[in-house]
This record gives sequence, structure tokens and C-alpha cells, in this order.
Amino acid sequence: MTTTPLADTSLADRSTAVAARATELSKIYGQGETRVVALDRVTIDFRQAEFTAIMGPSGSGKSTLMHCVAGLDTFSTGSVRIGDTELGSLKDKQLTKLRRDKIGFIFQAFNLLPTLTALENITLPMDIAGRKPDKQWLDTVIRMVGLADRLTHRPAQLSGGQQQRVAVARALASRPDIIFGDEPTGNLDSRSGAEVLGFLRNSVRELGQTVVMVTHDPVAAAYADRVVFLADGRIVDEMHEPTADSVLDRMKRFDAKGRTS
Repeated sequence: MTTTPLADTSLADRSTAVAARATELSKIYGQGETRVVALDRVTIDFRQAEFTAIMGPSGSGKSTLMHCVAGLDTFSTGSVRIGDTELGSLKDKQLTKLRRDKIGFIFQAFNLLPTLTALENITLPMDIAGRKPDKQWLDTVIRMVGLADRLTHRPAQLSGGQQQRVAVARALASRPDIIFGDEPTGNLDSRSGAEVLGFLRNSVRELGQTVVMVTHDPVAAAYADRVVFLADGRIVDEMHEPTADSVLDRMKRFDAKGRTS
């Protein structure tokens, strides 16, 4: 059994296969004078084996977009697909099962259970689902994030960076179709953050994983294959092979526009 499901797939196939897709997606809060359009008819594909960063000013809709595509929030109009599954057609139990089986999550808060060891936290979602982990895949993930000598430690015995490595390993361990990260390095120092971002990038390049990350940090975005920029609930730009300087320059233009509007 191979541990890299996309490793023998051609680059052309990998670049065209879609892990998740939003079409004409809108999210509206309130009515009348209190009506707020958080997402305004957004259409976007997240391709398999690609690392995408979502950026934009505060209130641009970047976290709302991620939450709607990940099935964590409802949307007002449009559609979202994870693979071939339309989220809008799912009942609550079906949506819960899809999130558990097809999607991995990494958040700014590590969300580890303090009474469990690192290994138990990593395998917890599969344990809840009554599924045994693929040992070869699990060993590959643990080795990649450098946790082999910390598996019996509880969260209180780990540094912040090590705890987030556990969260990354937990997201990868079930071999989800796509991983969503919401400011995954927000609580880390620069060194630990760089390690976690490196693990995410390597999971894409070496394991064929698909990663979508919301971030405000140009340095973090530079680890991605592409950066999508939102403003006022719409996609306004896209950048491939980003650098920290090019992303920062684009964000400065957002700030300048905000000051002159």
C-alpha cells in the first residue's frame, strides 16, 4: 500500500484535479439597514496537491470563505463541493461525517486534550470514528513533523511549537482530501511558525496533500503555491509563487486604498 496517493499522478493531472470548489458563494448577515455581505458571489477552486493562502484586510471575508468551504458555517446562496459532494445537500449528520472523514483542521488554538498523550491526540478523530489508522501513513506523518520522541508526552509537557506539530499531525493522520488552517501560526514565535509552515508545505510536496490557509502574515503566505486576495467579500487578485515582499507590497496597496477611500 502506498503512503503517497498522488505521488504517481502526473503534474498535469495534479494541477487540474479539484479538491474543493465554491461557486457564486455568498454569505449575508442581517437584513435591511443591518445587512452585511460577508461574501459576494465568490467562485474559486482549490486544486489537489496545492498550498493556497487566503489573505485580505480585516473584514474582507477571508475567514468566512474558509469556514463556508470547510463546512463549519452555512452560506446564503451558491454552492460548495468537497470532491464530488455538494455540502448544501447534506443533513447535519452527513456534514459531520464528511468533516470527520474528508477534512482536516488546524487552528490558531491547538485544541489538544490535556489528559491525552501526543499520539492519542493525533489519532483521536479516528478513534472517535472507530477507525484504525494506517500505521505506515501515520509513521510517515509523525516522522515528517518530528514528533517520534514526543509521542508519550502530554500537551503540558510540550512547547507551543510542538503542540502545533501535534495539531498538524492530527490533521494529516486520517489522510483527508483537504486541510484547512485558520491562522495556524498565530500563537507561535517566528521559529516555531516557520517549522509548522515548512511541515505544511512538505505535506503538499511530498505527500500530495491539499492545504488552504487563512493568514494575515506575508511571510506565512510565502510558503504557499498561490495567494488569493479578498476585499469586501470578493476575490480581487491572485498571485502564484509568492514571496514575502511581493505579498507585503500587495497588502500595502490594500491599506493605501483603505486610507484614501
